[in-house]
Amino acid sequence: MAEHHHNHEGIECCETTEVHQDLLRIVNETMPSEEELYDLAELFKVFGDSTRIRILYVLFEAEVCVCDLAAALNMTQSAISHQLKILKQSRLVKSRREGKSIFYSLADAHVRTIISQGMEHIEE
Repeated sequence: MAEHHHNHEGIECCETTEVHQDLLRIVNETMPSEEELYDLAELFKVFGDSTRIRILYVLFEAEVCVCDLAAALNMTQSAISHQLKILKQSRLVKSRREGKSIFYSLADAHVRTIISQGMEHIEE
């Protein structure tokens, strides 16, 4: 066990400067590409807006049109449309046309999982 000590900034660091090569090799082999990591970070930015989270939560329960969403969240349709566009670009929601209406729903089970796991995390 390497001893830990605190330096001036109060950051924990190892006494030894020995680098664990085998560990680094595993990290380097399993680490996704810079582009993938960037995309993942961008995806999480989309979740970083409470209005979008509210929209996703409504869609968690049902497939709805923009008017219903606007009414449910007490917002204008244009504000909702703007956020839906962002959610759609990130492939978090999908839409289908029925007559003159467009209905929105969560894109796939992954979106449900991300939201419910996030909820579990904060409720712990």
